[in-house]
Amino acid sequence: MTRRMLIFGMGYTASRLAQRLRDDGWIVTGTRREAKDGAIAFDDEPKVLAALADATHVLSSVPPASDGSEPVLDLYGEAIKSASLQWSGYLSSTGVYGDVDGAWVDESAPIGSGRRKARSEADQHWQDLRADMHVFRLPGIYGPGRNPLTRVHDGKAKRVDMPGQVFSRIHVDDIVAAVIASFDGPAGVYNIADNLPAPQHEVIAQAARLLGMEVPPLLSLEQANLSQAALGFYEENRRVANGKAKRLLNWEPQYPDYKAGLLSLLD
Repeated sequence: MTRRMLIFGMGYTASRLAQRLRDDGWIVTGTRREAKDGAIAFDDEPKVLAALADATHVLSSVPPASDGSEPVLDLYGEAIKSASLQWSGYLSSTGVYGDVDGAWVDESAPIGSGRRKARSEADQHWQDLRADMHVFRLPGIYGPGRNPLTRVHDGKAKRVDMPGQVFSRIHVDDIVAAVIASFDGPAGVYNIADNLPAPQHEVIAQAARLLGMEVPPLLSLEQANLSQAALGFYEENRRVANGKAKRLLNWEPQYPDYKAGLLSLLD
Protein backbone atom coordinates (compact mmCIF):
# COMPACT_ATOMS: atom_id res chain seq x y z
CA MET A 1 0.00 0.00 0.00
CA THR A 2 1.34 3.43 -0.95
CA ARG A 3 1.96 5.60 2.07
CA ARG A 4 0.66 9.13 1.73
CA MET A 5 1.49 11.96 4.10
CA LEU A 6 -0.38 15.26 4.30
CA ILE A 7 1.64 17.96 6.07
CA PHE A 8 0.05 21.20 7.20
CA GLY A 9 2.73 23.89 7.14
CA MET A 10 5.77 23.16 4.98
CA GLY A 11 8.28 25.03 7.11
CA TYR A 12 11.89 24.24 7.92
CA THR A 13 11.39 20.98 9.80
CA ALA A 14 8.38 19.73 7.85
CA SER A 15 10.14 20.29 4.52
CA ARG A 16 13.10 18.25 5.74
CA LEU A 17 10.73 15.45 6.76
CA ALA A 18 8.90 15.61 3.43
CA GLN A 19 12.12 15.18 1.48
CA ARG A 20 13.15 12.18 3.57
CA LEU A 21 9.77 10.52 3.10
CA ARG A 22 9.79 11.13 -0.64
CA ASP A 23 13.24 9.61 -0.81
CA ASP A 24 11.73 6.55 0.90
CA GLY A 25 8.94 6.27 -1.67
CA TRP A 26 6.16 8.16 0.08
CA ILE A 27 3.73 10.48 -1.66
CA VAL A 28 3.80 13.72 0.34
CA THR A 29 1.40 16.63 -0.04
CA GLY A 30 1.99 19.83 1.89
CA THR A 31 0.21 23.11 2.48
CA ARG A 32 1.55 26.65 2.53
CA ARG A 33 -0.19 29.99 2.90
CA GLU A 34 -0.07 30.24 -0.88
CA ALA A 35 0.26 27.51 -3.50
CA LYS A 36 3.95 27.31 -4.44
CA ASP A 37 6.89 24.90 -4.56
CA GLY A 38 4.50 22.02 -5.17
CA ALA A 39 2.40 22.75 -2.06
CA ILE A 40 -1.30 23.58 -2.09
CA ALA A 41 -2.78 26.71 -0.54
CA PHE A 42 -3.84 26.18 3.06
CA ASP A 43 -7.28 27.71 2.51
CA ASP A 44 -8.01 25.78 -0.72
CA GLU A 45 -10.48 23.55 1.10
CA PRO A 46 -11.44 21.26 -1.81
CA LYS A 47 -7.82 20.36 -2.54
CA VAL A 48 -6.86 20.02 1.13
CA LEU A 49 -9.86 17.83 1.91
CA ALA A 50 -9.12 15.68 -1.14
CA ALA A 51 -5.52 15.24 0.04
CA LEU A 52 -6.79 14.39 3.51
CA ALA A 53 -9.16 11.78 2.11
CA ASP A 54 -6.22 10.08 0.36
CA ALA A 55 -3.76 10.39 3.25
CA THR A 56 -2.63 7.54 5.45
CA HIS A 57 -0.66 9.89 7.73
CA VAL A 58 -1.26 13.53 8.73
CA LEU A 59 1.11 15.96 10.46
CA SER A 60 0.64 19.59 11.44
CA SER A 61 3.57 21.91 12.07
CA VAL A 62 1.41 25.04 12.17
CA PRO A 63 1.59 26.95 15.47
CA PRO A 64 -1.26 29.01 16.90
CA ALA A 65 -1.84 32.38 15.27
CA SER A 66 -0.88 35.62 17.00
CA ASP A 67 -4.46 35.99 18.26
CA GLY A 68 -4.34 32.53 19.86
CA SER A 69 -6.55 30.85 17.26
CA GLU A 70 -5.56 27.47 15.84
CA PRO A 71 -5.79 27.66 12.03
CA VAL A 72 -5.58 23.97 11.20
CA LEU A 73 -7.99 22.87 13.90
CA ASP A 74 -10.39 25.71 13.16
CA LEU A 75 -10.63 24.89 9.46
CA TYR A 76 -9.91 21.17 9.25
CA GLY A 77 -10.12 19.80 12.79
CA GLU A 78 -13.39 17.91 12.34
CA ALA A 79 -12.22 16.43 9.04
CA ILE A 80 -8.94 15.28 10.60
CA LYS A 81 -10.81 13.84 13.58
CA SER A 82 -13.05 11.69 11.38
CA ALA A 83 -10.44 10.77 8.74
CA SER A 84 -9.39 7.17 8.25
CA LEU A 85 -5.68 7.40 9.11
CA GLN A 86 -2.89 5.10 10.21
CA TRP A 87 -1.09 7.87 12.09
CA SER A 88 -1.44 11.52 13.10
CA GLY A 89 1.03 13.98 14.57
CA TYR A 90 1.63 17.55 15.72
CA LEU A 91 4.85 19.50 16.19
CA SER A 92 4.58 21.37 19.48
CA SER A 93 7.12 23.21 21.63
CA THR A 94 8.89 22.62 24.93
CA GLY A 95 7.93 26.23 25.64
CA VAL A 96 4.66 24.79 27.00
CA TYR A 97 6.53 23.90 30.22
CA GLY A 98 7.38 27.50 31.10
CA ASP A 99 10.14 28.36 33.54
CA VAL A 100 11.28 25.68 36.02
CA ASP A 101 14.49 27.36 37.17
CA GLY A 102 16.73 24.95 35.29
CA ALA A 103 15.10 21.72 36.47
CA TRP A 104 14.58 18.69 34.23
CA VAL A 105 11.12 18.35 32.68
CA ASP A 106 9.64 15.22 31.20
CA GLU A 107 6.25 14.70 29.56
CA SER A 108 4.48 14.41 32.92
CA ALA A 109 5.37 18.00 33.87
CA PRO A 110 2.46 20.47 33.93
CA ILE A 111 2.05 22.79 30.96
CA GLY A 112 0.43 26.17 30.50
CA SER A 113 2.29 28.23 33.10
CA GLY A 114 4.70 29.91 30.69
CA ARG A 115 4.48 32.73 28.20
CA ARG A 116 3.16 30.40 25.51
CA LYS A 117 -0.39 29.92 26.73
CA ALA A 118 -1.75 29.53 23.19
CA ARG A 119 0.90 26.90 22.46
CA SER A 120 -0.10 24.96 25.56
CA GLU A 121 -3.78 25.07 24.62
CA ALA A 122 -3.02 23.94 21.07
CA ASP A 123 -0.83 21.12 22.42
CA GLN A 124 -3.75 19.86 24.52
CA HIS A 125 -6.32 20.27 21.75
CA TRP A 126 -4.23 18.17 19.37
CA GLN A 127 -3.80 15.51 22.04
CA ASP A 128 -7.57 15.36 22.45
CA LEU A 129 -8.33 15.26 18.72
CA ARG A 130 -7.52 11.62 17.97
CA ALA A 131 -6.54 8.48 19.85
CA ASP A 132 -3.58 7.92 17.51
CA MET A 133 -2.14 11.43 17.97
CA HIS A 134 1.62 11.85 18.46
CA VAL A 135 2.64 15.22 19.89
CA PHE A 136 6.32 16.15 19.61
CA ARG A 137 7.52 18.87 21.97
CA LEU A 138 10.56 20.49 20.41
CA PRO A 139 13.18 22.87 21.87
CA GLY A 140 15.46 25.12 19.81
CA ILE A 141 15.86 23.63 16.32
CA TYR A 142 19.05 23.89 14.30
CA GLY A 143 20.42 22.30 11.16
CA PRO A 144 21.61 23.11 7.64
CA GLY A 145 21.12 26.80 6.91
CA ARG A 146 19.90 27.58 10.41
CA ASN A 147 22.57 27.23 13.06
CA PRO A 148 25.11 29.09 15.24
CA LEU A 149 27.90 28.55 12.72
CA THR A 150 26.07 30.76 10.24
CA ARG A 151 25.45 33.49 12.81
CA VAL A 152 29.06 33.46 14.00
CA HIS A 153 30.36 33.52 10.41
CA ASP A 154 28.11 36.49 9.61
CA GLY A 155 29.15 38.36 12.76
CA LYS A 156 25.63 38.28 14.18
CA ALA A 157 26.17 35.93 17.13
CA LYS A 158 26.09 37.32 20.67
CA ARG A 159 27.16 35.46 23.80
CA VAL A 160 24.89 36.36 26.69
CA ASP A 161 26.18 35.87 30.22
CA MET A 162 23.30 34.41 32.24
CA PRO A 163 24.74 32.30 35.09
CA GLY A 164 22.80 29.07 35.52
CA GLN A 165 20.78 29.56 32.32
CA VAL A 166 20.59 26.54 30.02
CA PHE A 167 18.68 25.64 26.88
CA SER A 168 17.86 22.36 25.22
CA ARG A 169 18.13 22.00 21.46
CA ILE A 170 17.69 19.43 18.70
CA HIS A 171 19.11 18.87 15.21
CA VAL A 172 16.38 18.92 12.57
CA ASP A 173 17.37 15.48 11.26
CA ASP A 174 16.85 14.01 14.73
CA ILE A 175 13.30 15.37 14.69
CA VAL A 176 12.76 13.72 11.32
CA ALA A 177 14.10 10.43 12.69
CA ALA A 178 11.83 10.64 15.75
CA VAL A 179 8.72 11.27 13.66
CA ILE A 180 9.54 8.32 11.42
CA ALA A 181 10.25 6.10 14.44
CA SER A 182 6.84 7.00 15.85
CA PHE A 183 5.03 5.51 12.84
CA ASP A 184 5.49 2.15 14.56
CA GLY A 185 5.31 3.49 18.12
CA PRO A 186 2.52 4.26 20.56
CA ALA A 187 0.59 7.51 20.47
CA GLY A 188 1.28 10.12 23.10
CA VAL A 189 3.45 13.12 23.94
CA TYR A 190 7.20 13.01 23.35
CA ASN A 191 10.00 15.42 24.16
CA ILE A 192 12.47 15.37 21.27
CA ALA A 193 15.69 16.98 22.51
CA ASP A 194 19.36 16.09 22.55
CA ASN A 195 21.13 14.74 25.63
CA LEU A 196 22.98 17.87 26.73
CA PRO A 197 21.20 21.10 27.69
CA ALA A 198 23.81 23.84 27.66
CA PRO A 199 24.25 27.59 28.05
CA GLN A 200 23.81 29.56 24.85
CA HIS A 201 27.23 31.20 25.22
CA GLU A 202 29.00 27.82 25.25
CA VAL A 203 27.34 26.85 21.98
CA ILE A 204 28.38 30.11 20.31
CA ALA A 205 31.93 29.71 21.61
CA GLN A 206 32.14 26.19 20.17
CA ALA A 207 30.87 27.43 16.81
CA ALA A 208 33.55 30.11 16.75
CA ARG A 209 36.29 27.62 17.61
CA LEU A 210 35.16 25.27 14.83
CA LEU A 211 35.34 28.14 12.35
CA GLY A 212 38.72 29.28 13.62
CA MET A 213 37.24 32.65 14.52
CA GLU A 214 37.58 34.76 17.64
CA VAL A 215 35.07 33.84 20.33
CA PRO A 216 32.63 36.73 20.77
CA PRO A 217 32.82 38.44 24.17
CA LEU A 218 30.37 37.69 26.95
CA LEU A 219 27.69 40.36 27.24
CA SER A 220 25.14 41.13 29.88
CA LEU A 221 21.50 40.84 28.86
CA GLU A 222 21.31 44.63 28.71
CA GLN A 223 24.47 44.94 26.59
CA ALA A 224 23.23 42.31 24.14
CA ASN A 225 20.30 44.56 23.15
CA LEU A 226 18.17 41.61 22.04
CA SER A 227 14.80 41.77 20.34
CA GLN A 228 11.67 41.34 22.44
CA ALA A 229 11.19 37.86 21.00
CA ALA A 230 14.76 36.83 21.84
CA LEU A 231 14.45 38.25 25.35
CA GLY A 232 11.51 35.94 25.94
CA PHE A 233 13.76 32.90 25.70
CA TYR A 234 15.88 34.16 28.58
CA GLU A 235 12.83 34.40 30.83
CA GLU A 236 12.65 30.61 30.99
CA ASN A 237 15.21 28.07 32.14
CA ARG A 238 14.77 24.30 31.85
CA ARG A 239 16.41 21.02 30.89
CA VAL A 240 14.33 18.80 28.61
CA ALA A 241 14.40 15.05 29.28
CA ASN A 242 14.14 12.73 26.26
CA GLY A 243 13.93 9.32 27.94
CA LYS A 244 10.36 8.53 26.91
CA ALA A 245 11.12 8.78 23.19
CA LYS A 246 14.17 6.58 23.67
CA ARG A 247 12.19 3.93 25.52
CA LEU A 248 8.96 3.84 23.53
CA LEU A 249 10.10 4.84 20.04
CA ASN A 250 13.52 3.16 20.11
CA TRP A 251 14.93 6.54 19.09
CA GLU A 252 18.39 7.89 19.79
CA PRO A 253 19.60 11.31 18.62
CA GLN A 254 22.23 10.99 15.93
CA TYR A 255 23.63 14.24 17.31
CA PRO A 256 23.53 13.72 21.09
CA ASP A 257 24.94 17.16 21.91
CA TYR A 258 25.64 20.51 20.30
CA LYS A 259 29.30 19.65 19.68
CA ALA A 260 28.41 16.68 17.48
CA GLY A 261 25.66 18.63 15.76
CA LEU A 262 27.81 21.65 14.94
CA LEU A 263 30.67 19.48 13.73
CA SER A 264 28.32 17.80 11.24
CA LEU A 265 27.35 21.21 9.86
CA LEU A 266 30.85 22.60 9.50
CA ASP A 267 30.90 22.18 5.72
